Amino acid sequence: MKDTTKHPCFNKETAGSCGRVHLPVAPKCNIQCNYCNRKYDCVNESRPGVTSGVLKPFQAAEYMDQVLTKEPRITVAGIAGPGDPFANPAETLETMRLLNKKHPHLLFCLSSNGMGILPYLDDIKELGVSHVTITISAVDPKIGAKLYAWVKDGNVVYRGEQGAEVLLERQLAAIKGLKERGIIVKINSIVVPGINEDHLVEVAKVVSELGADIQNMIPLKPTADTLFADVKEPGHEIIGPLRKEAGKVIDQMTHCKRCRADAVGLLGDDQSASLCGTLQACSKLTPIEPKAARPYVAVASREGMLINQHLGEAKSFYIWGEGENGTYRLIEERQAPKSGCGPKRWADLAAALKDCRAVLCAAVGQTPQLALEENGIDCHVVSGFVEDGLTAVYTSGDLSKLSGRRGGIAGGCCTGTGTSCG
Repeated sequence: MKDTTKHPCFNKETAGSCGRVHLPVAPKCNIQCNYCNRKYDCVNESRPGVTSGVLKPFQAAEYMDQVLTKEPRITVAGIAGPGDPFANPAETLETMRLLNKKHPHLLFCLSSNGMGILPYLDDIKELGVSHVTITISAVDPKIGAKLYAWVKDGNVVYRGEQGAEVLLERQLAAIKGLKERGIIVKINSIVVPGINEDHLVEVAKVVSELGADIQNMIPLKPTADTLFADVKEPGHEIIGPLRKEAGKVIDQMTHCKRCRADAVGLLGDDQSASLCGTLQACSKLTPIEPKAARPYVAVASREGMLINQHLGEAKSFYIWGEGENGTYRLIEERQAPKSGCGPKRWADLAAALKDCRAVLCAAVGQTPQLALEENGIDCHVVSGFVEDGLTAVYTSGDLSKLSGRRGGIAGGCCTGTGTSCG
């Protein structure tokens, strides 16, 4: 049984020890909110709807592997856009299937506007999704019409109060259906001064009666080229009393960070910027059948038993593959490209190792690591016995126990260009 208390957004007590990752696999949206403009993206800006890249499901699964290696405190895998998960149902459900197969210990979470979720409630339950967030900022179509430019139902577009009414009907049915399936439900409500701040306590009452577990009142973040671009962001003097009054009928979330669609890490220590390169590298991967197309692992080792050599120092790599009954076999010792060729050396190395899914080494520069990852080859800085590294790659994918040498990332005299080592 999964420990649902380890979701940092639903449980403030675990926010400092449990992290989350948002997998940006859902670029399309089925509604247009008057406060949303997704074309602006800065890695230093935290707001929903923005991401540094969009992933396909198989790329998201690969990215998840790499994130868990670099940040083992992740307990939640979620999809929150950059559009809506159920404007992209095939991508969303396939991603969940892959994660459920590879990382069943994780909590699975979805964040949606609720417009397209109803046909997939049973799929959500079957895939083990434990937490769902629905964004509801109005339960009166007259107010909703001021928040949404349009909603799309299949090929039909609704505007004004009619659109807001269609959306609200789906949202309320979604809460009921999710709770009937035992799923924890959070309601996000965007606070827009002059539009709905006097209405949000009513929202709290309606969703509470349907069984929602918690509400998150999110201050509007004014965004350029939107209808509400010039509306002042509401401060605590507005949000505080609203939470206090609504808290009488439903629990309130008070530690929201307005996460990006590619947020990763702890709520108070987001690593979207530092993992931006990893995400973008994964977004360039091409679909392959790992065991058929990339069955091998390359190891930088002086004697073939220990992972103890810098990537740039290796004149050759030991190439390993899977044997029978959980064993591994040495395929060959493969020569590395000559040193001193600059970035071309790493492109040549990626080509030489194109049948390898991973490289294990004691240290690596940023330039070669990025070059390998851009070509779909995981580059792990680890130490220890080769067999232990192979077991981690071929089974769990978690090499965190072998990653004790954080100082092994190249620096100082090594620029990672191939001109200073080997």
